[in-house]
Amino acid sequence: MLNYTIKSYKKGSTYNQPHYFIQNKGLNSGRALHNPIPNCFVVTTETNEQREILYYLCQSLQVGECFKYYIIGSVIPFIRIDDVRKVLNTALQNYEKDNWELKVRKLMKIINYEDNLKQQLKTIGQLKIALLRT
Repeated sequence: MLNYTIKSYKKGSTYNQPHYFIQNKGLNSGRALHNPIPNCFVVTTETNEQREILYYLCQSLQVGECFKYYIIGSVIPFIRIDDVRKVLNTALQNYEKDNWELKVRKLMKIINYEDNLKQQLKTIGQLKIALLRT
């Protein structure tokens, strides 16, 4: 079983344990983040391996729109910390049964591929600018 704690992020806080952040305001509420933003939760784990599993599990839940049902608010949409905890706990209970580990590994590969493509597009854009400036 993966052990984690989730709480609201306070600007300037430092964490000694492995951790990641979850966006809690906006239409992308539930998105896992490596770096904090003003409106986020922090999830701490015991090991880096647990952190990676939970990070990509959270990422896959957000991509699969599992958090969308819990987003509330008409002007500024947000998600409550208890709802995030509920979604994560439900996913962790079904982690082995629903083959989440395989899905998370595949998602990790897709995200790495997507990052590579973004870098290639950025490089192509820089190449076009360099070509036009000479």
